[in-house]
Amino acid sequence: MKQVHYTLYREGPDFVAQCLDFDVSSFGASRQEALAMLKEAIELYLEDDQTNEPFPQISDVTVGELAIA
Repeated sequence: MKQVHYTLYREGPDFVAQCLDFDVSSFGASRQEALAMLKEAIELYLEDDQTNEPFPQISDVTVGELAIA
């Protein structure tokens, strides 16, 4: 079993789950639904990925906020 990293945030009425290891994201009406949909999307992504490259080594994540003029 492999572990992947994700972020989860609310965007309007939906929750968005975004994988940090791969360019995959999903959404749902609840946190649980968004995560379940993300898991399925990642599994499908990995099924189609034929490169056999190792998982990236995510080690430091910062969540911040910037003011944009």
